[in-house]
Amino acid sequence: MQTREIPDVTLKTRVRDESIGGENPFRWQDLKVRDEFAGKRVVVFALPGAFTPTCTTEQCPAYERLYDDMIATGADEVYCLSVNDAFVMYQWGKHLGLEKVKLLPDGSGAFTRRMGMLIDKDHLGFGMRSWRYAMIVDDNVVTAWFEEPGINDDGSDADPYGVSKPESVLEALKASRHPAQSA
Repeated sequence: MQTREIPDVTLKTRVRDESIGGENPFRWQDLKVRDEFAGKRVVVFALPGAFTPTCTTEQCPAYERLYDDMIATGADEVYCLSVNDAFVMYQWGKHLGLEKVKLLPDGSGAFTRRMGMLIDKDHLGFGMRSWRYAMIVDDNVVTAWFEEPGINDDGSDADPYGVSKPESVLEALKASRHPAQSA
C-alpha cells in the first residue's frame, strides 16, 4: 500500500447541548477530520450503510466488542464512517447501544469520494455509498489498509465482509505496536 494522507474534509455532525433544551437538544457542529485525527493513531472502518444487515449485525458490533483491545494496542480511537447523515448515524448508534465506537456521518460522501471508495449502489436503491474498508491512520497518514475485494468468491458482486474485520485490524495494530506499548 502506498502511504497517503487522509483528505481534508469537514463532516456535519450533531452534538448534544443541554443549553438548547426541549426534546431535541442537539446543535450542528463541524468536525474537521484532519484536526480530529491530528497527532493520534486511529482506526476507521467504513461501511455501506446504517441499519443494513451486515453492518448492523456483524461489523459495527464486532468493532464495539474489540474496541478495548484496539485501544490497548495503541489506538487512540475507533471510528465508523458511513455515507449517511448525522440523524441516521445517531439513531443507528442508539439502536446498537454503542458506547465506545464513534460514528462519523459522511452525508455528502465527500470523505468517501476523496478516499476513492464511493460506489454506486443504485441496484439496491441506496444511491452512492461507501465500499467496505478499514484503515489505521497515524497523524493523518494511512499506515494500514484493509479493502474488501470487488467480487465474492462465488463470483457475485454482493457485499463481501472479511478483509476489513476488526480482527485483521487488531493484528496489524499488535504488529506495529510501539515499544513502549509492548508491556
